[in-house]
Amino acid sequence: MMLSQIDALSVAIGAGAALVVGVPLTIVLMRALAGQRIARAKEEAARITSQAETDARSAAERARLDAERKIMERKEQFEKQTSATREELRETERRLSKREDLLDKKLEQATAKEEQLERATETARQREERAAKLEAEREKVLAEQRERLSAITGMSQDDARALLLQRVEEQSRAEMAKVGRRVIDEAEAHAKERAREITLMAIQRYATEHTSESTVRAVAIPSDDMKGRIIGREGRNIRAIEKATGVDIIVDDTPGVIVVSCFDKVRQAVAVEALNRLIADGRMHPTRIEEVVEKVRSEMTERIAKFGREAVLEVNLRGVHPKVSEAMGKLHYRTSYGQNVLRHSVEVAFISQLIADQLGFDGTLARRCGFLHDIGKAMDQEQEGTHPKIGMDFARQFGEKEPVLNAIGGHHGDIPSTSFYTPIVMAADAVSSARPGARRESLEKYIQRLEQLQDIALGHQGVNEAYAIQAGREVRVMVDAKRISDDEAVVVAQSIARKVSEEMTFPGEIRVTVLRETRAVEVAR
Repeated sequence: MMLSQIDALSVAIGAGAALVVGVPLTIVLMRALAGQRIARAKEEAARITSQAETDARSAAERARLDAERKIMERKEQFEKQTSATREELRETERRLSKREDLLDKKLEQATAKEEQLERATETARQREERAAKLEAEREKVLAEQRERLSAITGMSQDDARALLLQRVEEQSRAEMAKVGRRVIDEAEAHAKERAREITLMAIQRYATEHTSESTVRAVAIPSDDMKGRIIGREGRNIRAIEKATGVDIIVDDTPGVIVVSCFDKVRQAVAVEALNRLIADGRMHPTRIEEVVEKVRSEMTERIAKFGREAVLEVNLRGVHPKVSEAMGKLHYRTSYGQNVLRHSVEVAFISQLIADQLGFDGTLARRCGFLHDIGKAMDQEQEGTHPKIGMDFARQFGEKEPVLNAIGGHHGDIPSTSFYTPIVMAADAVSSARPGARRESLEKYIQRLEQLQDIALGHQGVNEAYAIQAGREVRVMVDAKRISDDEAVVVAQSIARKVSEEMTFPGEIRVTVLRETRAVEVAR
């Protein structure tokens, strides 16, 4: 235990001695180390300072180089812009120089023209002065000549002017007549033969029965006893018939017949059919009359529709509206100058097709135009206007196309023709109407038409006599040969034909023939 104590003590003493000796040494070592560190720090600071200076010089050099490069780039760009601007300025200068030269030339030309104009103006002024002098001399000479002429002829200036104008008018009218006659002759030479050929071919190719059912007005009765039964007690039966049918029943002393009078041919047909059935049945009282009339009216409606369908099938048309077909069926009971309008429409349809085929047009469309051209005649009095207009409006409601509408509205010249089919229908209508026996009129109207035709012809200057011949289809006019020349006779014929067309209503066409005769008579002694 003592040894351990001794060792510990020794260690403590050694440690203390070492501490005493090591403290100064440590201080010395620390100072040495601190000095080294300071030296190294100074070196590092010097190195960093040197590196910083180097970096700063490098950065400054780079900045200088960048600045020089940018300056060079900007200098090059400025030089390019300056060069372009200089080129533009040089080009502008060249253009200005050219313009200046051009302006100089124009100025020279303008100066030359101005000088020419001045010379021309001076020349014109001189000519004007000479013309004024000549005009004054001419007026003086004319005045002297007029005075001499007036003294010689004994006519005033107005009288002489009127005489001169009259002679010029006569000469111009004669020349006009010659020119008109030559043009007409040339046109007729080419058109007449072709038109006649087409028309005759169409007429000859269309062959059909021309007889048609006429509208019956008289109803035969077996005896006078039946006539009394039709009248009825206090006239109640005949009033019932008239009220139910809308017609007038005329019962007179004519034996074996009563007359049905009505403008509406459909009503007239209903009344005639009902009377025939009542007469055959023998039962005659108001109730029975109403029943029979109503039944006949229903059957008549079906019959009208049937007539329309049969006509449409006959002319072979497609897409015809039922209302249009029914309206065409009503034309079976319509007449024009005694001609059945439905049969007339069928004739016009086929003749229109034949003419259109000859001319190279659509025959089907022409047939449709001709078939529907008189559909306006099926309308009643509730629709105002001419039958071409109301027919065109009616057909438009049911989808008919423009050529068909124009043919319906313009086949009498009421509206201008907008297609070739309208004049074709007009020609076919005239051919069908002018066929001998197609139409007829009363004796009174016939005589009145002939007198009107002659009066129109006699109303023209230079006409001596006028005669209507060939049932009013032609008027022959005798003119004074001393007052009317051959060429003026053509003008007279045209004037009469135009006035007849404007003032008269007639079927077909009327030929105007002007005759001029010169006779030379001498007596030998």
